[in-house]
Amino acid sequence: MIPEPLVGQYVPGESLVHRLDPRTKIALLAGYTVVLFLVREWAAYGLLAALVLAGTLVAGLPLAYLVAGLRPMAWLAALTLVLNLVAVPGDPLVHLGPLVATRQGLELGLRLAVRLLLLVAAASLLTLTTSPIALTDGLEALLRRLGRRVPAHELAMMMTIALRFIPTLAEEADRIMKAQLARGARFHRGGPVQRLRALVPLLVPLFVSAFRRADDLALAMEARGYRGGAGRTRYRELRPGRADAMAVALATVLFGMTLWWGR
Repeated sequence: MIPEPLVGQYVPGESLVHRLDPRTKIALLAGYTVVLFLVREWAAYGLLAALVLAGTLVAGLPLAYLVAGLRPMAWLAALTLVLNLVAVPGDPLVHLGPLVATRQGLELGLRLAVRLLLLVAAASLLTLTTSPIALTDGLEALLRRLGRRVPAHELAMMMTIALRFIPTLAEEADRIMKAQLARGARFHRGGPVQRLRALVPLLVPLFVSAFRRADDLALAMEARGYRGGAGRTRYRELRPGRADAMAVALATVLFGMTLWWGR
């Protein structure tokens, strides 16, 4: 059994996707996002999903890793579907008391839910195949092009630290929940109010642990002489290669065909 990685966790590898320049992968994710929100045909969504699956197979990652990244967003996709189902006016399908589910609401809700899941899957593929250090360097290199007034290094560092803390906090929440269950806590019993109250013994220690980890990280960075991005050098310089050019060219053709076909 292969353990599923947590959201935001990097899986080391030597595949072609792993070796791509982080700037290339970030740019491909940005282009993927633009095309995803411009197309309207369901066949185009299927092609975009096939691109993510192909990237996962090329990276040598089990499909269970993508499912692990989609699982936390399933409730948000379901909520998006339900809200659009009863909020968008149109041809009625089902009467739910004072609410009316419409055909146009169902179509729009499904479209938005699919877009959300595909976007999360593509972002998960980026984080699974890109180390936090490489992701920071790539984000900083791209943000630096916006001008000197943009704190590129600080923004990239904050985004990477936030992404890196997701699996850490998830593991901490799992340990706290198991400890509270051993002490007699019941998180899945009673009504909604009782369940919310039962989460207090979980959320309070989790927030305390998060602030403690952030303080320890700040002290460690200060002790090591961290003073921001001014004058910093890198052990590995980012240099795009032939594989990056081929990936960008192939993605441009596929995105263009999908955009022309999907609209």
